[in-house]
Amino acid sequence: MQNSPAQNSAAHRLRLVSGPEGLSFILLLVGVVLKSTTSFNPVPVLGWVHGMLFIAYVAFLYLAWQKQRWDLKKVALLFVLSVLPTGGFFAERMLAKEEKGQLAVGTA
Repeated sequence: MQNSPAQNSAAHRLRLVSGPEGLSFILLLVGVVLKSTTSFNPVPVLGWVHGMLFIAYVAFLYLAWQKQRWDLKKVALLFVLSVLPTGGFFAERMLAKEEKGQLAVGTA
């Protein structure tokens, strides 16, 4: 089974990493609360995981910006969403809608 061009795009990779990046941010915030209120300290591991996902998000955002030729306003919005605790989920939804729109146009 062949992948469609949209599934190979930088925008698709950005969409795939945005959900886990958002979840890792929320888990990191929970870890900070646990560290402050209990003797359990998950911050070193959660911080590392979130950091790697954030770096991947920013790298894929840059690649998608170059490949898709998005305007600066859209790129700035996607970046701001990446630094908000639930923003990754909104970014994923926005990118999924765009991807479905592009697929619908391509298949019609």
